[in-house]
Amino acid sequence: MNPNPQGDGALFEAQGVRSMEMSDQQSWGWGMSLIALTVAIHATAVVMMAYAALRIRARLETRGDALWKLIAVLICVIVVTGLLLAVLHAIECGIWAVTYWWLGALDSSMNALLYSVDSMSTRGASGLTLQRHWKMLGALEAINGMLLFGVSAAYIFAVMQGYWSMLAVHLNRKTI
Repeated sequence: MNPNPQGDGALFEAQGVRSMEMSDQQSWGWGMSLIALTVAIHATAVVMMAYAALRIRARLETRGDALWKLIAVLICVIVVTGLLLAVLHAIECGIWAVTYWWLGALDSSMNALLYSVDSMSTRGASGLTLQRHWKMLGALEAINGMLLFGVSAAYIFAVMQGYWSMLAVHLNRKTI
């Protein structure tokens, strides 16, 4: 007599659901941990860059340089800020890529890095796919990418806004 009135198919289906729930929990756990880690790294780096930018600005405000020098410094600060943020995003993609490779979600480190850059940028056109039970992890990386790119864009805007106001003050002093 069969103890399962729904048949053996239901038993296997129930085990598959439990297995999927366990792997989803692992994806969520890894994903949330990686989001926390990369946001902490990003916040630390942005605060350090902000501190350096404030020191540069304070120095410029006391020097009384010509307008063209201030404009040149502003361009350099924005370029360096952009490059540092790009390197920071690359490091964060690398952290996700190492995780994908270590978990066996992708078969090579280069594929893991390509997939990570593709997911973090929310581009999604690499053609690579994670193993079925790690797909949620890829979606969480895309969420992480949106958060990190948002912080980076806001920071670049804040830097530009701060220096623009310094330029406006400089122009007002010259016209008075």
